[in-house]
Amino acid sequence: MNRRLSRALLALAAFAGSSLPAFAHPGIGGAHGFAHGFAHPLGGLDHTLAMVAVGLLAVQIGGRALWMLPAAFVAAMAAGGALGVAGVPLPFVEIGIAGSVLVLGAVVAFGRALPLPAAMALAAVFAVFHGHAHGTEMPADASGLAYGLGFMVATGLLHTAGLALGLAAGRLAERAGPAALRLGGAAIAVAGLGLIAG
Repeated sequence: MNRRLSRALLALAAFAGSSLPAFAHPGIGGAHGFAHGFAHPLGGLDHTLAMVAVGLLAVQIGGRALWMLPAAFVAAMAAGGALGVAGVPLPFVEIGIAGSVLVLGAVVAFGRALPLPAAMALAAVFAVFHGHAHGTEMPADASGLAYGLGFMVATGLLHTAGLALGLAAGRLAERAGPAALRLGGAAIAVAGLGLIAG
């Protein structure tokens, strides 16, 4: 099952990556919005680490969490993005984003099995902060729909990277115990502390 899932994740990443050259003309309509939206989650360590942590947590929980946890994050992030684009204020966005790195990393590091609904709720709360930041930073001349699609695709790819890392850590864990996966969570949590302190 893990081998099939690993192949599916690699195929998804390859497919998504192969579509990027279609947006070779930034500054023209939807391509401009998509390119900016796609780049936004990749441009900040805080966003990248949180998305990877969601993937690691999904692997740690297993089963339906492999798709439900990333899906909950992306859906809540889209809602947060809509709030940001609409100019609805949300307090403590930067603290919420840095906190997401710390908390999600710590949950993975401590290895406590969260029930899936609790993990989805936790991820969704943090996703609203990430989405709001994406929405408020949308360029004025970008297409909102294309921009939103861009940051959701990039987020999905980062979740996929976290899933792939988690599955690889799971293979290591067969030899080294669960420490391999938890170590990744600990590293993310430490980075979260640095983001909050900095």
